[in-house]
Amino acid sequence: MIAAHLPALQVVVPLILAPMCIVFRSATIGWQLAVIGSWSSFAIALGILQQVTGDGVIVYELGDWAAPWGIEYRIDNLGAFVLVIVTAIASVVVAYAKTSIEREIPPARRYLFHCMYLLCLSGLLGMTVTGDTFNLFVFLEISSLSTYVLISFGRDRRALTAAYRYLIMGTVGATFYIIGVGMMYMMTGTLNMADLAQKIPEVADTRTIQVALAFLTVGLALKIAMFPLHLWLPNAYCYAPSAVTVFLAATATKVAIYAFIRIVFTVFGTVQVFETFNVQGLLMILAIAGMFAGSAVAIYQTNVKRLMAYSSVAQIGYIMLGVSFATVSGLTGGIIHLFNHALTKGGIFMALGCIAYRLGSVNLDDMAGIGRKMPATMLALVIGGLSLIGVPLTAGFISKWYLIRAALETGSWPIAVLVLLSSLLAVIYVWRIVETAYFRQPSRAVLEMSPAPLSLLIPTWVLIGGAVYFGIDATTTIDVAAAAAEQLIGGSR
Repeated sequence: MIAAHLPALQVVVPLILAPMCIVFRSATIGWQLAVIGSWSSFAIALGILQQVTGDGVIVYELGDWAAPWGIEYRIDNLGAFVLVIVTAIASVVVAYAKTSIEREIPPARRYLFHCMYLLCLSGLLGMTVTGDTFNLFVFLEISSLSTYVLISFGRDRRALTAAYRYLIMGTVGATFYIIGVGMMYMMTGTLNMADLAQKIPEVADTRTIQVALAFLTVGLALKIAMFPLHLWLPNAYCYAPSAVTVFLAATATKVAIYAFIRIVFTVFGTVQVFETFNVQGLLMILAIAGMFAGSAVAIYQTNVKRLMAYSSVAQIGYIMLGVSFATVSGLTGGIIHLFNHALTKGGIFMALGCIAYRLGSVNLDDMAGIGRKMPATMLALVIGGLSLIGVPLTAGFISKWYLIRAALETGSWPIAVLVLLSSLLAVIYVWRIVETAYFRQPSRAVLEMSPAPLSLLIPTWVLIGGAVYFGIDATTTIDVAAAAAEQLIGGSR
């Protein structure tokens, strides 16, 4: 009986627990509620993935109102995979957050952190399970509003500026998205994604639908932080509390990419949007530009959190490049990189959080010689960097292998070369960190440091260990990603 209601429970569990943090106003109880919410959501996501892989697409009608009159949750292979990614990361982050926020957030605000964290998780999960374009907007706003608050908890006053900038750009993105939804509704009379897919071909040639697609693309591109609409991301990642940076880098942009894929391949899939509206070339150019621009700017950063934030812009470019191929291999590569980058970048930002916990800074000059005092933390950071480069036996290698294969399958060998060249830029900024940590003389502050506490190191190594494991044995992730890609490409033909 409970198994039939897992899609609703996926969203409801963290959504109910969030206001309970306000009721108790206790940091300890708030953390316990966050643990219950995260791990329960993870267990539910695994159950949903098992159902989807065994029985096919799950369609859950809220209140037994049939779509398109009622709201339905629709979960396919990709949706189930993203649910597992988000909840798995959330479960590790909540273990990491307990110690991390004790150093970064005043005691009086910690219960608010847990409340906002659960609300953000609920919003992200809702975006993933919903089959309704307007409902997606509602959950998008729930996750976004809570994210603005989470960023503002940072110790540096610039966190408030970063949160405000994200609020402005996020509001613009949400406005563009809802205008696009309104235009589609005006032409079709429905908001349900599956129903839209049936009705849009009849009006695909109208200027209204074409403008709607443009508004939807720009709105979601802002949320994705896709180049050149990424300006909110570096400050948000740099000045937010460490646990918040980890959570945002590993989940928020990934769910926004999922929403984009859902719009393109489900809502507009029946009109083959890449060929009909000439989207493919533009998306590919912006993805490649993001790969190079993000990595090039990262090379010159002195704050490692900001460096890795610009690296995320480049990695988002890789994911969107896979999407732009609009082939099974390309989309498989993009989906795999969505998973692999969540593990890798989550682990890297956790390692930086460990350094910030002991050193109080993540500036390169302050980290001179830190590899000798925090060997486990720096090893995790280096392995994460190797995964960003795409070194064999790391998860990043699997992603880039599939992207290069997709490029060669379509005869686009110059794109394959560009993927390799952009990876060389990652070598440069990763080497800057290695050179500083291992080959420079440590300062007095570094010499007096002690290793990071196990409560921070263990979650860090869980994610970095995952990045290594799925670089050695990627059978499961490739199978799920390939099944999702085939389902999406097949539905768009």
